[in-house]
Amino acid sequence: MRTAIAITAAVSLLAGLTTSAAASEPLRWRDCGEGVQCADVRVPVDWARPHGARTSIGLAKLPAQDQAKKLGPLVANLGGPGATVPYVPQLKGSFAELTKWFDVVIFDPRGFGASQGVTCPQPAPVPDLKAWPPNRETFASYTEANRRFALDCTPALGPLRDKLNSWQGAHDLDAIRVALGQRKLNYYGNSYGTVYAQNYVELFGDRVNRMYLDSVFDHSNPDVRSWSLSGPAVTEANFHRFATWARQDPASALHGKDTLAVWDRVIAAAQRNPIPAPGAGRAVAATEIVMAAPSGFEQEWPNFAKALAQADTGDATLIATRRLGGKDPDLSRIALCSDFPYDVSYDSLKRIENTARERAPRVGWRSVWLMGYHCAGLPKLGTHPPKPIKAGKLPPVLVASGNHDDGTSPEFARRVSAQLPGSRYLSAEGGHAQYWAGRNACLRDRVHRYLVGGELPTPGTHCAA
Repeated sequence: MRTAIAITAAVSLLAGLTTSAAASEPLRWRDCGEGVQCADVRVPVDWARPHGARTSIGLAKLPAQDQAKKLGPLVANLGGPGATVPYVPQLKGSFAELTKWFDVVIFDPRGFGASQGVTCPQPAPVPDLKAWPPNRETFASYTEANRRFALDCTPALGPLRDKLNSWQGAHDLDAIRVALGQRKLNYYGNSYGTVYAQNYVELFGDRVNRMYLDSVFDHSNPDVRSWSLSGPAVTEANFHRFATWARQDPASALHGKDTLAVWDRVIAAAQRNPIPAPGAGRAVAATEIVMAAPSGFEQEWPNFAKALAQADTGDATLIATRRLGGKDPDLSRIALCSDFPYDVSYDSLKRIENTARERAPRVGWRSVWLMGYHCAGLPKLGTHPPKPIKAGKLPPVLVASGNHDDGTSPEFARRVSAQLPGSRYLSAEGGHAQYWAGRNACLRDRVHRYLVGGELPTPGTHCAA
């Protein structure tokens, strides 16, 4: 198998030719309901062999309100990696302001949703977060289950089996630009959508007009240790924010109490003996309480305050009935782990966890295992591992992050921004998906000024809530 470096060198020489050839067919927009238009772009399965087999990239367009005065298309990917096109009708409100100036064109990555979506025959294994972190035996068992899941999915993947990485995705993005008839790309990447952008600026930086990156998923750091330790401090800080709210808010079940002292008391009790949860018919161990704790999602705080107050009385029923985590789309982990094939073992993750416990002892340490556990056992095929960004000719890029985002740490955004010449980092009060969530009017205004007129915020700007 060729290395990613060799493929990059070969295809970069022919980038303009192969992208243009791949997207020579005109787009045929069709009505797909509720004011949304859909189309497909045919692209090579493998951009290293541009004249080989083809696959489709699905698009959904929210047309500009005034077609005569629009500034053109703004291509967007909202992250995952996963399907978004099927949900665009529900997202119209989030992007209504952008349609004052742009046709907003959202795409699904190859293999997902409207892009000839792949369905694996068996679901991916789900870790038991009630017993977290895993011990050595549990880690080995999960690794084998994950390996079997990927092997079972191979027939469904077909020629896309080792072609789901963001190097291929960046070429797909350029094919979308060509199909839209644009000399330069306007792009909005959210979360995993920023991974495609980081590869795009290295391959096609001179084809960018405006690029806004929100909640950056850092693909520039090859060091799994420093990458993994970026989030725990944010998670811990968010827990302290919860504790402050719980103590001060009159509506909180912990109003007037030292929330951190209550937490420490409950955890100590559960470490001695799991706390009975009669309403759930079982008992709750300390690690399950840690995994149930909220972080940056304020809407979860009132219910967890009730659960923690109840556990302090010796009844952990409300904690036992909390939903822990969520299941990712099965194909998502295959695509993600082709971009982040970090070489991890049980012992290496345990060492990282120990460091995280020193820095974030109450809850922040819990996130360390998620990436390694997610990718454990998956075959390393068609990978495009993280590496520093070498952007050439590139206009200024706007990069933003919420200071409470523990999913894609602000450290990720700052690190990527520092590698994009002339870029500007904008911090904002809030969590993940700052523009999409739409809760920060200051940030949305700054984004509009940039996308419409190229105006960057003053260095050091922070958008308060």
